[in-house]
Amino acid sequence: MRTEEELNRIAYEIRGAGLSVHRAIGPGCFESAYVPCFAHELRKRKLEFQLEAPLTLRYDTIVVPHAYQLDCLVEGCIVIECKALETLASVHSRQLQTYLRLSGCPLGFILNFGAVRFLNGIVRQVNNFPVGTAPYSERKETVTTK
Repeated sequence: MRTEEELNRIAYEIRGAGLSVHRAIGPGCFESAYVPCFAHELRKRKLEFQLEAPLTLRYDTIVVPHAYQLDCLVEGCIVIECKALETLASVHSRQLQTYLRLSGCPLGFILNFGAVRFLNGIVRQVNNFPVGTAPYSERKETVTTK
């Protein structure tokens, strides 16, 4: 488990990596152009990451091993959802919140490389920050009714 200070340091590096890519390429490309460049910037910052990280969904007795796919999981604890849109919609924040809940990660970002000003295209969301939660796929929840 990482401390709040460690998570914030990693988050700072992530935003810096995205900003470097946006400054060099600018808005207007497809997500598929930004992600490899973003990965390169993460490597330069010596951050561990996994692109296209699978997320498992558990519903009742059903387990769906690759129900979702994260754009990027950094240091095993920060979810990154990359976009290349003129503007974000509320569905994008809900998507990130779902990924945080399913993964149990304490922190996530939407990085919208399509924004004219990159820093205006960053959305930060937390999930029981800084500790996170148990990954949803591993929870054994019971529901009681009266």
